[in-house]
Amino acid sequence: MRHRKIALLSLCALAAAHTGCITAFAAFQPENLGGETIVLSTTGPDGKSYERVLSPIDDDGQLFVAANHWPRAWYHRALENPEVRVARGDETAAYRAVPVSEQERERLLDESRFPLVLYVFTGFAPRQFLRLDPR
Repeated sequence: MRHRKIALLSLCALAAAHTGCITAFAAFQPENLGGETIVLSTTGPDGKSYERVLSPIDDDGQLFVAANHWPRAWYHRALENPEVRVARGDETAAYRAVPVSEQERERLLDESRFPLVLYVFTGFAPRQFLRLDPR
């Protein structure tokens, strides 16, 4: 009986910690912190369009986006079908998503530092970047 109580309390503590992490992660989203966001539209193999809100990285006149955590379906769709659309403010434009070189990735990692707490909340997912070239 005592082991069941300990197991139940442990499960409740784990659920509370998980809920707290998800809530904290949601609170740190750019739209909640006043940061700029874009909406990236990708197309799946079935022809269906999918939208994902992302933080843009503007660097020397180039637009980049980063896959910062494990839910990366949008990133994989963009790799498979690089013809994407980006809504930024009131404007929508067509882009081609291009994977960055390793050298470019290292530069972007250096220039767009990620707070340690966000690495923890995202499960230490390796950051991947796409350059969005206007069409």
